[in-house]
Amino acid sequence: MLRAALIGSLLLANACAGDESLSAYGAAGKVWQLQSIDGAAFPASAHLTFPEPGRIAGRGPCNSLQGSQNAPYPWFETGPLAVTRAACPELEAEAAFLHALQEMTLAEVSGDVLILSNEAGREMLFKDGG
Repeated sequence: MLRAALIGSLLLANACAGDESLSAYGAAGKVWQLQSIDGAAFPASAHLTFPEPGRIAGRGPCNSLQGSQNAPYPWFETGPLAVTRAACPELEAEAAFLHALQEMTLAEVSGDVLILSNEAGREMLFKDGG
């Protein structure tokens, strides 16, 4: 009986382990405005938020998005993203934003700057917009 209780408490402790996603390392509670992709200024408005551990949300130039983001920091990986399907004049910029976002594999938060990147040299630069 004591052994079962001990095993149960260990399993519960592991299930309640701290958040290791980007949210726990400075990304939560901020609205990350996209500044550039691969060094080129982004021509439209787009942002990301991390509303709760393991979740990502945001808005591209035309549509909102949400999904999972569970990779342990500094790794970055989105699960399948649910994206609305409204049309607007900036659909080309939106496609570039979403495509780049899904290619990112690393994250770095430093104060009001979030950098998403990958080993191929791609980079997305975000700043906290409040």
